[in-house]
Amino acid sequence: MNEFFRVSARLEGSRFGRAGVISTPHGEIRTPAFIPVGTKATVKSVTPETVQSLGAQAVLANAYHLYLQPGSELIEQAGGLGRFMNWSGPTFTDSGGFQVLSLGVGFKKILAMDTASLRSDDIVAPGKDRLARVDDDGVTFKSHLDGSSHRFTPEVSMRVQHQIGADIIFAFDECTTLVNTREYQERSVDRTQRWAVRCVAELERLTARDPDRPPQALMGVVQGAQYEDLRRRSARGLAELPFAGFGIGGALEKENLATILTWVMEELPEQRPRHLLGIGEPDDLFRAVEHGVDTFDCVTPSRVARNATLFSSRGRYNIPGAANRTDFGPLDEGCDCYTCTHYSKAYLHHLFKAKETLGLTLATIHNERFIVGLVDRIRDSIIAGDFHEFREDFLGRYRSRGR
Repeated sequence: MNEFFRVSARLEGSRFGRAGVISTPHGEIRTPAFIPVGTKATVKSVTPETVQSLGAQAVLANAYHLYLQPGSELIEQAGGLGRFMNWSGPTFTDSGGFQVLSLGVGFKKILAMDTASLRSDDIVAPGKDRLARVDDDGVTFKSHLDGSSHRFTPEVSMRVQHQIGADIIFAFDECTTLVNTREYQERSVDRTQRWAVRCVAELERLTARDPDRPPQALMGVVQGAQYEDLRRRSARGLAELPFAGFGIGGALEKENLATILTWVMEELPEQRPRHLLGIGEPDDLFRAVEHGVDTFDCVTPSRVARNATLFSSRGRYNIPGAANRTDFGPLDEGCDCYTCTHYSKAYLHHLFKAKETLGLTLATIHNERFIVGLVDRIRDSIIAGDFHEFREDFLGRYRSRGR
């Protein structure tokens, strides 16, 4: 395990925060690090070469989506994910568990519901048919593309991720919602633990069958929603298995992030890396690093870019706003991305108003560089010993927009 991850610096004044290095067959990842999401073997609207130029050390693709299209067998024939998408660095794949269930019941709409007054173990978003059903062996689901029926079990997820060939992969888990009852959350945590044992066994079998392939590092995923005893139970159970590291996922409210991370970090072995799934807002990145997270992935930078929302040192803003029409300055003063060094707010405003696809590309370049660069600076501040000063300065300016 120590060969996979080593700590290079400790965050002063923090029980858990650190900087380190993850070693993979395709290179090192200096942590903390933000991992851009290339769901279908592409970060939407930009080339892999562009993603690399933004300073990204690795990319994360999605096993569910690649299984459905173009098929994990085809990616295997191409020589694996990196060769297929012309990415030479480290790669991650998530297990597909979140997508199977989120697309199957409409998580986005559920998150918008009043969960405080609603508890159900068969929740489906309004206006959506259930496309996924969970049992103790796995999940049966219908493709969101064509309605065809499929079955994911821990073994299937491992085989799909083995074919895709990413350096770092995740165990198949059940992702619940905050709407689910306490009783269901208990059963789900126990189910995810049993699935984790099966994932370990299946990857060991696949590795022994294909000894000439580069090794894959398997990470277990901590669940348990917002319940302390369940989060701790999940973390303790996974820590007993020979995982290379751990993902932290599942339903939570952002205001409880630090508390939940504290529970989890107190149970996980500190010599193994921790990945926080689906977190990418600046405030959350600082909070998570301080509480021991080493890597992150999130679709937010590219998703909000396609909706014309830009990150800046003084907060997020919407580029089609009237004030940007005659602003010939960069999207963010001091940003070193290609977009900011070559194009103005006025030009981006024009592209989005004219519905030109170049606007999506230039906005994505900026947002991905902003978040990747921010986490790089957080890492540098840990090593330099001035994390707390950097955090206060950055967040003070970032939260100043609109004051």
